[in-house]
Amino acid sequence: MTNIKNISLDDIRAMKDSGQLKDTPEDAPTKDMPDGFWDDAKVVKRTKKKSVHLRIDPDVLEFFQADGPGHLTRMNDVLRSYMIAKKEKSHHQHSGD
Repeated sequence: MTNIKNISLDDIRAMKDSGQLKDTPEDAPTKDMPDGFWDDAKVVKRTKKKSVHLRIDPDVLEFFQADGPGHLTRMNDVLRSYMIAKKEKSHHQHSGD
């Protein structure tokens, strides 16, 4: 069972007005991405996942964990974007585009 909740923008506004949500502190850490990093990003539809054991460098894991919960989903999204880009590049090379 998941912990996902669907709420409306009005619900979010009501939560903020009642003090349940707080603005991001001005001193909150930020991450700068290089110019154009998201230019080719695409929304992907979620599919059923497969569980794997993956060994990665500690600094890579820390980078994704630094943004809070959902780091495994973000890692999957980056891998999917890479896979799609490689497939598209391969397709273009083989089709003469």
